[in-house]
Amino acid sequence: MLKPYLHIAMKRIFTTIAIIISCFQFALAQIIPSFQFGLKAGANLSSLQTSASATFATSNQAGYLGGIWARFGALGFNFQPEMYVTSKNVDITTQGGGTTSAKFTSLDVPLLVGVKIGAFGIGGRLYTGPLVSFALDKSQSLGGAVGKAFSLDYQDQNFAWQFGAGLDIKRISVDLRYEAGITKQTYGYNQTRVSLFNVSLGYSLFKL
Repeated sequence: MLKPYLHIAMKRIFTTIAIIISCFQFALAQIIPSFQFGLKAGANLSSLQTSASATFATSNQAGYLGGIWARFGALGFNFQPEMYVTSKNVDITTQGGGTTSAKFTSLDVPLLVGVKIGAFGIGGRLYTGPLVSFALDKSQSLGGAVGKAFSLDYQDQNFAWQFGAGLDIKRISVDLRYEAGITKQTYGYNQTRVSLFNVSLGYSLFKL
C-alpha cells in the first residue's frame, strides 16, 4: 500500500533536486566571470540627416560590416568592445531631380555595456554605449585607424551612440542595433549625421 506513495514522494524529491540544481547553475552563469572572443559580420541600413534638409532628401541603402568582438561578463553584466570595418551607403536626391551616392567607409569601435539573462549556453542581452568611428579615406588607412583606436587617439573622429539587443545560442550570437549619429560628417559642402540599423551574426572562437 505504501509503494505508490513512496514512488510519488521519491519522484517529487528528485524533481525538486533537479529544479534546485538548475537554479544554482543559472545563478552561477550570472555570477562567475567569463570572457569570449569572436568574429562578426552583418549588414546595415543607413540614412543621412543633412543640415540643408530643404534641399536634400535621402533614401536608405544597405551596407556591410565585418570584424572582431570581445565580451567580459560577471554578475549578470557585460562589457563588450568591438572593432569592425563598415560601409554606409546613401542615395541623395536633389530638388532638381539628380541623384548621387554617398559612401562612408570607416573603422568603428563600439564600447557597449549591458545585462545578460540566460544559462546552458542560451541567453538574451540588452546593451548600449558609445561608438567611435575612424573614417577610412585617402588621408587615413585601415592600419592608421587601428593604431589610433588602440592608442585611444579619438581626436577629430566621429561619434555615435548604439542601442541593441542580442540572442546567444551556444557559440552563435545574433544582434540587432540602432546607431544614432552624434557628430556631423562632411559630404561635399554639407555636414551630415549618419544613423543606421544593423543586424549581425557573431561566432565565439573561444570562451573562458
